Amino acid sequence: MDYRTLGRSGCAVSNLCLGTMTFGAETDEAGSHAQLDRFVESGGTLVDTADVYSKGVSEEIIGRWFASRPTDVTDRVVLATKGRFPTTEGPNSTGLSTRHLTRALDASLRRLGRDSVDLYQVHAFDAWTPMEETLRTMDTFIRAGKIGYWGLSNFTGWQLTKVVHLAEKLNVAAPVTLQPQYSLIVREIEWEIVPAALDAGLGLLPWSPLGGGWLSGKYRKDARPTGATRLGDNPERGMEAYDRRGTARTWDIIDAVQEVADARGVSMAEVALSWLTDRPSVTSTILGARTLEQLDTNLLAADLHLDAEETARLDAASDLAATDYPYGEMGRQQRSRTLAL
Repeated sequence: MDYRTLGRSGCAVSNLCLGTMTFGAETDEAGSHAQLDRFVESGGTLVDTADVYSKGVSEEIIGRWFASRPTDVTDRVVLATKGRFPTTEGPNSTGLSTRHLTRALDASLRRLGRDSVDLYQVHAFDAWTPMEETLRTMDTFIRAGKIGYWGLSNFTGWQLTKVVHLAEKLNVAAPVTLQPQYSLIVREIEWEIVPAALDAGLGLLPWSPLGGGWLSGKYRKDARPTGATRLGDNPERGMEAYDRRGTARTWDIIDAVQEVADARGVSMAEVALSWLTDRPSVTSTILGARTLEQLDTNLLAADLHLDAEETARLDAASDLAATDYPYGEMGRQQRSRTLAL
């Protein structure tokens, strides 16, 4: 396992992160604890959850794991959670206001059985709450010792940049990380969000690195999904729905991943995770396993690094074919000329 800092902070974390959205939903408590044990045994340190995962049950499961394991094991964990969405009813039960976030964090700490968390992330942008209010709230949490650092999740490039510059203006703690959706299938963040994160020194914590299972090779072009898979249960499930995501580009990407994996003698999941984990500004890639066997396969990617030829093969297959300007070839040429001046 490699270790990298959370953005410009001094806190080191493993280059793979254990995501816990399945805890309490697709994975029972015994299976969840087994995943936590295996992850830490493998050198993993960063564990990510959220108050809305299984309506708080994910945090409760993690809290009971902390309580039942020796301190020399649990002290290795850098614990992250998130707040923004409702877990109760009422007009102030959502958003990034001081009122909601204070109650959300306190509730998360109770479920986790902790006095503090290492990283507290705002789960999504809130157009109603002034950014100044949210930033001052995060700074207050840090000063009170309730969180060590704070981060963003699902923010766009302009939102990220505004937060960073506003934090400097207000002389308050700035975010250190951003959680975006990012994979070989979903590369649009490279147009604006990745450059903004690099400029601000934020570390990326990509979620859905296997594209909802597509990049593990479980779905085929000539057969609609069936059986005990996410799309087998519901082929039209969310953003990863079979008919929505099953484009010619997706099948080209899957073919390329399969070719690299076969040549390497490794799984497709390892190749896809390795490609992503070594992208610019990525701090730690979030793994979302339903079973211990899936987690074991994904953990093998921790020490896999693709060579330049393999990376170029995957880059070409997953190229978004942007129009000429500003993100296509004409835009790249202009940026190259500008950099050459």
